[in-house]
Amino acid sequence: MSFLNFMFTVIVIIAAAIGIYYLVHWIMRKRSAEVVTSDEIQANIRRVQVIDVRETPEFNAKHILGARNIPYSQFKMRFSELRKDRPIYLVDESMTIASRCANILRKNGYEDVYILKDGFESWTGKVKSEL
Repeated sequence: MSFLNFMFTVIVIIAAAIGIYYLVHWIMRKRSAEVVTSDEIQANIRRVQVIDVRETPEFNAKHILGARNIPYSQFKMRFSELRKDRPIYLVDESMTIASRCANILRKNGYEDVYILKDGFESWTGKVKSEL
């Protein structure tokens, strides 16, 4: 096998692995939560639980006004703090971590779970900075 064939094979394998990774996350998100826009969250913000799953330094730098921080690194230990009878809106940087958190919630009987489309940067409502 020539070097070019070997490199092509390696690139194809890497591309396939990346594709599978994103496909698994997409399927997990579809099974666990509905993706919603900033406007949809703002319309219901007083009646729901907005949970920011970014780590504490990112949350403290800037977050949705009224959101609670349950960092992903603590989520498996703290998800039971969330009420099952109220919708849960998850926020992170790119929907990847929020998808994982939504999957944890689904596996533990939470049904009304949503993820902010395109992550925190797409938020158009009020924010708070603690720095």
